[in-house]
Amino acid sequence: MSSAAQRDATESIDGTAAESDGAAWTEADDRTPETLRLLRDKRRAHRGRRNRDMAVTGYAVALFAVGYGSTLGYRFVQRLGHLAAQDDTAEAIRRALPAVLVLLACALAVLAARDALWRGPVLVPRHDVGWLLSQPVRRERVLRPAFRLTAVLMTVGGVLCAVGGAVLLRLIGLAELGPASLLWLPAGVCLPLLAATLALHVERGALPARRVRELTPYAVLLLTLLAGQAALAATGRRSTLVETVELWSGPWGWAAQPVLHAAGGRAAGWPLALALLLAGTAAAVAHAVGVVGTVPTRLLRARAATAATVASVLWSAELRVAKLAIDEALADGAPGIRRRLPLPRSRRLVVVWRDAVALLRAPGRAASAALWTVAAAGTAGLAVRLEGTTRVAVLAMALSLGWFAVGKLAETARLETDDVRRSSWSPSSLAASMVQHAIVPALVGAVFALLAAVPFALHGGGWALLLMPLCAPPFAAAAVLAAARGPVRTDLLSLGLVTPAGDASVFVFLLWYAAPFLTAVASLTAGLGLSGALDPGAQAVAMLRPVVTAVGLTSALLFATVRRARKLHGPVG
Repeated sequence: MSSAAQRDATESIDGTAAESDGAAWTEADDRTPETLRLLRDKRRAHRGRRNRDMAVTGYAVALFAVGYGSTLGYRFVQRLGHLAAQDDTAEAIRRALPAVLVLLACALAVLAARDALWRGPVLVPRHDVGWLLSQPVRRERVLRPAFRLTAVLMTVGGVLCAVGGAVLLRLIGLAELGPASLLWLPAGVCLPLLAATLALHVERGALPARRVRELTPYAVLLLTLLAGQAALAATGRRSTLVETVELWSGPWGWAAQPVLHAAGGRAAGWPLALALLLAGTAAAVAHAVGVVGTVPTRLLRARAATAATVASVLWSAELRVAKLAIDEALADGAPGIRRRLPLPRSRRLVVVWRDAVALLRAPGRAASAALWTVAAAGTAGLAVRLEGTTRVAVLAMALSLGWFAVGKLAETARLETDDVRRSSWSPSSLAASMVQHAIVPALVGAVFALLAAVPFALHGGGWALLLMPLCAPPFAAAAVLAAARGPVRTDLLSLGLVTPAGDASVFVFLLWYAAPFLTAVASLTAGLGLSGALDPGAQAVAMLRPVVTAVGLTSALLFATVRRARKLHGPVG
């Protein structure tokens, strides 16, 4: 491809001319074979070291998976066998399978499109972007191997997931392993390839990326509706018309039909769906291979820088820095929202006003918190129907989802502690500001929880109107405590705590990192699960223990937040 053709292709995608990579060159100046041959020779030693490092890493991951995952896997299989022994369980799973399969396929597409906003399937090292692409070499020869590697890795992951799905159907008793594996395979191969081509389309230009940012809230809402449809279908409330439309509306439904046929579901036209899936995947991959060389250098450079930042900070366990780098890339080019609230009359309300304005200007954060709240409420409803230790486990899962909901609303507290010098604007000390940062998450989280509790109250669970909003203040206090934890204690990773199962230092680090979350969830689980407040016909006296637990936990977490904030706040200079 000539330089002029490259620029024309980039302009048609991006709306702007690509930056000049040097003087224009002709076919006679093409040095692609020599350049790539030189790079292969120079990289041979580096490639050997990289392969050895990857082998050691894979060996360590395999040991960890076998050592710690075999017991969990065995118990999971046993539990699944007990569930499959019940007559109604297998039938409920078969009824929910169409919506579940469409949900998984759509979720893969959403994740691939969002991933393309900061990384993408064509990820080239920074030195290749800065030097190699500026030479008289064909861009497609440089970029196509990167796309091929991503597509292969995604396909391998899809095939493994397909095998896992076939094994699950066999354990549940819905299909034999051989036929199930064969009919799972098209979905495991084609859906990852389609996701890779979708991600390439998003990576190539600013307009598709902008569309992804605009449509993400609606896509998440669609995924939520699909999850609700699966839950309703499991209980017997299905809509044949809706399922038929979903199964024929696109690749997400075409890939599901062979699996439904293997599980004994309604999928009479699955051979036609399979043919459409294979033809669509072949066309999409052929198109992607043809246009992979038109990804603008500016976008490649930005994604390479973000990926390098994330990789470097992950090795130092700086998860917050990695998240900020990804968020910055995801928000690149997104239009800002300029909304204001009336200024407060008292200087003591400045922090609360600032948090409210920040939340008003980031509606996606509030929408995400609302969706997490809905998921927590649905899980809590399941916990109410259970008994014993199973109820406690599901309740802990519901409270964990509630923690994520409220934590989405506490971003300003994290921004405050990313650099403590920012607190110089506040009329209050850092410790007082951190306490005030818990007010908006607690109030908004309580409102979301109150709205989510209305269906429970309409069905006789009036206790939910008190208990669900009551969880928001402890979660808000735990979120600001986590924000004030200070620099990452990487020294905890090398304590040398030798055990028969290996070095336990990593678990000490994880315990330190997740201490606010574990404290809040464990305390509220004990307060709610052991008080009898979730039992049918619970009396008012049963509500006393959850209330006392929530009040005491909130006070203790805020006290710990003040102490940590005082340690963080040093002289500003």
